[in-house]
Amino acid sequence: MSNGIAVDALMPPEMAEKIEGIGVKKAGLDFWSMFGLAILAGAFIALGGEFSTLVTTKSGLGFGMNRLVGGLAFSLGLILVVIAGAELFTGNNLIVIAWVSGKVSLGQLMRNWLIVYFGNLVGSLITVMLMYLTRQWSLEGYSVGVTALNTANAKVSLAFADALARGIMCNALVCLAVWLCLSARGVVDKILAIVFPITAFVASGFEHSVANMYFIPLGILLKEEPEVLKAAGKTAADLANLNWQGFLVGNLLPVTIGNIFGGGFMVALVYWFIYRRLHVGKQYGLKQVVELFVGSPTNQEEPKQ
Repeated sequence: MSNGIAVDALMPPEMAEKIEGIGVKKAGLDFWSMFGLAILAGAFIALGGEFSTLVTTKSGLGFGMNRLVGGLAFSLGLILVVIAGAELFTGNNLIVIAWVSGKVSLGQLMRNWLIVYFGNLVGSLITVMLMYLTRQWSLEGYSVGVTALNTANAKVSLAFADALARGIMCNALVCLAVWLCLSARGVVDKILAIVFPITAFVASGFEHSVANMYFIPLGILLKEEPEVLKAAGKTAADLANLNWQGFLVGNLLPVTIGNIFGGGFMVALVYWFIYRRLHVGKQYGLKQVVELFVGSPTNQEEPKQ
């Protein structure tokens, strides 16, 4: 502490309290502010997807290294969301902490998720159209377009259970990246906190609902480009699942459910239980409910408010 300014990173209990307060603020945003910030987040994540597609095209690297480079590039998306400021559906799954603490109602939680999810979709689709019009996908003899096409086709070809599990793992890492940012005191700290979890989820092939709002619609558009199909050595039959039904039902539905579970339960609910449940019990009378499941926390000293 120097001149009243804290320089040490926040500790996990402080991070939990901080995200609870942030959740209240996020849930309380007016419609247009929330929707506008959500559009920005969709565009930011799409830019990360575009960057990742570009750098992994004909990189000449092996399987693992190519994925590592793609993950590093994709980190741009969440860096923009966190540093520039935007509302991202997957990150907002952490509002579950404020909900189970009794600070945010279920209606407020659902309102935030629905508005932000739709705003993310709008921002992603706007970026898809802009990137399509740039014809950047024609670079290197349409190789960039081939990478984008193959990425989209692989995503819509996943089985429901596979997409669901990959969605869970993805948002566990995304929300951990956001969680780590809460300990940071500066911009550099936040960027470093973001890079490794995001790189890990991309390199591992996990599924992010908002990223897929960019990857798959772009692939659907490129499917209609004869030069891209020729360069990819694909026919329409090879891309049978690459359509709007495959996008919305085959991929986005299971991935979104998985993202909610991975972020809202595997991260938010776990940290709430560890760091905030006794505070909630004391303030809202929910302690007895917790004790039904885990027993009375006898001989434990409750954290001071």
